[in-house]
Formats: sequence, C-alpha cells, structure tokens
Amino acid sequence: MSAQSNASPLAKTKTVFIDGQAGTTGLDVAARLKGVADLSVVEIDAQDRKNADAKRAVLRDVDLVVLCLPDDAARETVAMVDSLDDGGPTIVDASTAHRVADGWTYGFAELSRGQAQAIRESRRIANPGCYPTGAIALIRPLVDAGLIPPGHPTSINAVSGYSGGGRQMIEAYEGDGG
Repeated sequence: MSAQSNASPLAKTKTVFIDGQAGTTGLDVAARLKGVADLSVVEIDAQDRKNADAKRAVLRDVDLVVLCLPDDAARETVAMVDSLDDGGPTIVDASTAHRVADGWTYGFAELSRGQAQAIRESRRIANPGCYPTGAIALIRPLVDAGLIPPGHPTSINAVSGYSGGGRQMIEAYEGDGG
C-alpha cells in the first residue's frame, strides 16, 4: 500500500481509497482529488488489487472509499466494509449497484431541500450517474412546479459514446487499433 499526500501539517489528513483506481472513473476521481489540501489518496499495489486480505487492510485504515467498480465487485467491497468491526469507512459508490438500495443516500445534492445535508450525514452515498442526473435536473423542477404530474410517463432518448465503455474501449478507439 502506498499513499500520496497533499496534506497540510496542521490539519487532520483525511484518507481516501479509490477501489477501481486503474479504470477510467478511478483515474478521473484520482485526478480530481490530486492537490486537495488535507487529503491523502491511498493506493493498493497493482498485484494486490484482487487480494481480499490486502483490500480489507486498506479499508480498515481509510476514512472514505470511492467505488469505481462493476456492480458485483462494488457489492463485494461493500460486504467487506460491512464486516469490519467499526462499521468501516464512508462509501461513495459510482456503480449502479446501490443507487436505489435501502440504507443508501442518493448523491444528488440538488434533488430536494435537505438532500445535501442528508449526503453529509450519510456513510453510504450512491452516485446518481450521468443519465439520471440530466433527467432529474430537468424534470424534477417541472414536477415540483406542478407542470408535470408526479408519475406521468416520460420518455428520454439518450445515447452514450464509447467513453461509457471504460478504459479498454477508449484505448481501442483512441489508440492504434481504432
């Protein structure tokens, strides 16, 4: 395990582990966290990424885990965190595994009054994703204003580019094989 620290010596450094650190989303999250004061990104060695004992040791020692994994792998990591004696770190899940699961807070602060506070207080936050964020941001205000009735059937036509296929697909299209 190695750590990159951007921390000020006067503040308590918060630690973050990005599970799925080598994928497209994990790399984006790491880039966004780089340079954040009082934050240390903890990495697991590449050869230990699938080693349950090594991952459990990292999970015991961090404040926050960002899951940048496929759904089944995200569920496995959450089960591992749930098995820790102290309840484990706070989790932000970027997969679809927990978006509407009981006990998880929907991570869209603008969703409604009080949602940002609910996210701050939660230990399990589900990332809403790009399609739901776009749809909710456009439709929710219309429902709240009474312009669209709740439960009204709505259809949204949306198309994803190849970047939604992850690092391997991006490399295939942008590299020599594209």
